[in-house]
Amino acid sequence: MSQKIRPDTTPVEQLSFETALKELEGIVSKLEQGEVDLEDSIALYERGQALKIHCEKKLKAAESRLEKIVHGGGNATGTEPLDFSAT
Repeated sequence: MSQKIRPDTTPVEQLSFETALKELEGIVSKLEQGEVDLEDSIALYERGQALKIHCEKKLKAAESRLEKIVHGGGNATGTEPLDFSAT
């Protein structure tokens, strides 16, 4: 029997990266189980898509901020790849 599951109704734009990612992981898990009604699956998928885009924007903004820090403001002539393994 299929479960009735509704996505969270909090506006995606108000979520932190961590909260959005955790919700996205939960949605993926529910959809992979395959026990969600078709209409609920579609709603979850739409919410997941919005969360994915939100997380990508947050990551891009963080990357831009880090590049500015690495290059000391606006004086950079190029970019360097970030090495997260050094942290």
